Amino acid sequence: MKKYLVVCLIFVLAGCATLFKGTKEEVSFGSNPAGAEIYIDGKLMGKTPAAFQLITKKVYVIEFKLGDKTKTVNLNNSVGAGWIILDVLGGLVPVIVDAATGAWYSFDMKNVNVDLQYPLPKP
Repeated sequence: MKKYLVVCLIFVLAGCATLFKGTKEEVSFGSNPAGAEIYIDGKLMGKTPAAFQLITKKVYVIEFKLGDKTKTVNLNNSVGAGWIILDVLGGLVPVIVDAATGAWYSFDMKNVNVDLQYPLPKP
């Protein structure tokens, strides 16, 4: 009986997005050619191809560097309207939980790819 009460409390006191989606998403990074350094908010994270779990409530600046070529991409997020509707139907507590954790955010891109090819020499 206590087990069922705990499960019910979790559903009542947690937001829908927090329960079913979580606060992180995997984002894949690639470049042409492969092997570019990936900087996320100025911190070197590795080389392409790679994938990282990122916190969805943040907005990131991604830099790809290969030799003297650099490309910058902004990784933005947005609020899923479906999560807000489900939270509102669940009451005030789920809205507060999902807003505080940022679970109702999703990234605008799941795959970030850049082209760092050098231009071909003219004949």
